[in-house]
Amino acid sequence: MADPHGFQKYTRAEPAHRPVPLRLLDYREVYEKAPAGQIEEQAARCMDCGVPFCHEGCPLGNIIPEWNDLVRQGRWKEAYDRLHATNNFPEFTGRLCPAPCEGSCVLAINDDAVTIKNVELAIVEHAFEKGWVEPVKPTFDTGLTVAVVGSGPAGMAAAQQLTRAGHRVVVFERDDRIGGLMRYGVPEYKMENRWIDRRIAQMEAEGTQFRVNSSPRAAELALYDAIVLATGTPVPRPLKVEGADLDGIYPAMEFLTAQNHVNEGDINTTPIDARGKKVVIIGGGDTGTDCFGTALRQGAASVTQFDIRPRSPFTRAETTPWPMYPNLFRTATAHEEGDYLITGDESADEIAALGLASRNPASSMGERRFAVNTVSFQGEQGHVTGLIANQIRIVAGKREPIEGTEFPFEADLVLIALGFSGAEQGGLAHDLGVTFDERGRMIRDNEYRSPTNSRVYVAGDNGRGQSLIVWAIAEGRACAAAVDADLMGETALPIAVTPQDAPLSV
Repeated sequence: MADPHGFQKYTRAEPAHRPVPLRLLDYREVYEKAPAGQIEEQAARCMDCGVPFCHEGCPLGNIIPEWNDLVRQGRWKEAYDRLHATNNFPEFTGRLCPAPCEGSCVLAINDDAVTIKNVELAIVEHAFEKGWVEPVKPTFDTGLTVAVVGSGPAGMAAAQQLTRAGHRVVVFERDDRIGGLMRYGVPEYKMENRWIDRRIAQMEAEGTQFRVNSSPRAAELALYDAIVLATGTPVPRPLKVEGADLDGIYPAMEFLTAQNHVNEGDINTTPIDARGKKVVIIGGGDTGTDCFGTALRQGAASVTQFDIRPRSPFTRAETTPWPMYPNLFRTATAHEEGDYLITGDESADEIAALGLASRNPASSMGERRFAVNTVSFQGEQGHVTGLIANQIRIVAGKREPIEGTEFPFEADLVLIALGFSGAEQGGLAHDLGVTFDERGRMIRDNEYRSPTNSRVYVAGDNGRGQSLIVWAIAEGRACAAAVDADLMGETALPIAVTPQDAPLSV
């Protein structure tokens, strides 16, 4: 265990973010590198707590206290070995996971949690810098073939585990690049796509084959000994109110994907451009926040995010006992940017002195509004011009409008970020005989198998419903173990979660 007095010596500290006026001018990651010694000090805050609930908070079962102590001692290689024993892609989770492990941290009972996520990211990046991350090639070839359909975190994790177990794995991806929503749904200011490419290179060296621009048919997949469906839940949840069919109203993922194609160099300009527009985002979750930061970078005149949930009364500065920590009101990096106003008057000399890009966006600012419900949209000549909303309150666990609080709000670009309604039910899923439940999820048994087609396995959001990246990786790993056990009669692959497992609730 780590220094039992570390939490008394050091307070929580996180690496700084790049200055807002700089990062609004590009799509590079917002994070700065931690100063020398900071990560080791933060790892030392991990307590000798006796029962480390962080294990339970993390669906991967990361051995967090052990690698915290190893980092504290400067034993980075051993820390990396512990980390990779449970997580195929810690550079993804270290950037994108909302850290339920920190929400479960015992120290958070009366103090700020250990910066587990930052330590995790530091370990894996240190390992890449030192050349410790090498292909893990299988020691034998089973001769058995597995098709993985979908290349998000669940599909990639399943493919890597099965390849290392000696199977011949082919990953099918209908988009033009591997990565799923990590590549085209997550803005690069949160995670640059070069980190995905770095992992793909490792997996290819291990023997995994990737086929992009490929939507396999059931007849083609019949040639494989097992099929893993990791296709996610791409069907957006619509907002069913008057005027929702007006031009200028888009699903959030269309907006984010278009900008990511610009960043990849596929197109010069995005077809859904927020520049100079009054943008309203309906939805207060991660996807809505991603739209918030992207719209600011595009140079929106204003960005407003409506969240139907009330604002939490807690802030990080207040003492908040576990397990309430996951429900803290936390400001994302995009919301930091919303508080900053770019005047648009910076001179060329000022831009050069600050090291800014030559592009100088128009005035941009943003805000969040809580407990807001959208009633209807308004438009002129078929294009959205605004909306009517009202304030709501929670009564007996149900939302109800507050009488007399309706208000108009101008908008000429609206992004709907209300999550996803399920997996795609036609096409390949239909041809393979996969069935669905009332929530649009693919039905599977406790071993990840489809009960209507024993050669088909279901991993990730398409079986669980929309969830966190850490759950997707955990499911990909566990599903791989189930496939390996069925093909070989036994498996040495680890299983951290089952389809019936659920996150800790509060």
